[in-house]
Amino acid sequence: MIIRTMTIEDYDGVYALWMTIKGFGIRSVDDSREGVGRFLKRNPTTSVVAETDDGRIVGGILCGHDGRRGCLYHVCVHKDYRRHGIGRAMVVRAMEELKKEQISKVSLIAFSVNDIGNAFWNTIGWTRRLDLNYYDFVLNEKNITAFNEG
Repeated sequence: MIIRTMTIEDYDGVYALWMTIKGFGIRSVDDSREGVGRFLKRNPTTSVVAETDDGRIVGGILCGHDGRRGCLYHVCVHKDYRRHGIGRAMVVRAMEELKKEQISKVSLIAFSVNDIGNAFWNTIGWTRRLDLNYYDFVLNEKNITAFNEG
């Protein structure tokens, strides 16, 4: 298994992976090829993929920062490859890249109904925050989230 930096050339494989993840939320604009391309251009070293020896993408993380705080998005591992340390290895790699850019804190959002994801984050030592509220404001109403029923 190879954990490496994600590039836009990985988009088709990453998108295909996303489509296998039950309950995964895909945004029409942000998660399009163009949207991911913008994200990777802004964050060229911090997003990662897990690739098998034959070139199949079985894991991915979109990871970026604003100069102050890092954020992990769309962390996923194909169901057939879970519980082998791939998710943890990708998180470690992404955080190493954030450290190189002098980022000291990382956050993520996991849907409360995502039992598998929440169990993963708790297992690898992340802390669920109960002291704040999370707010959204939609700037682009064409950026619709669709959930994969997988």
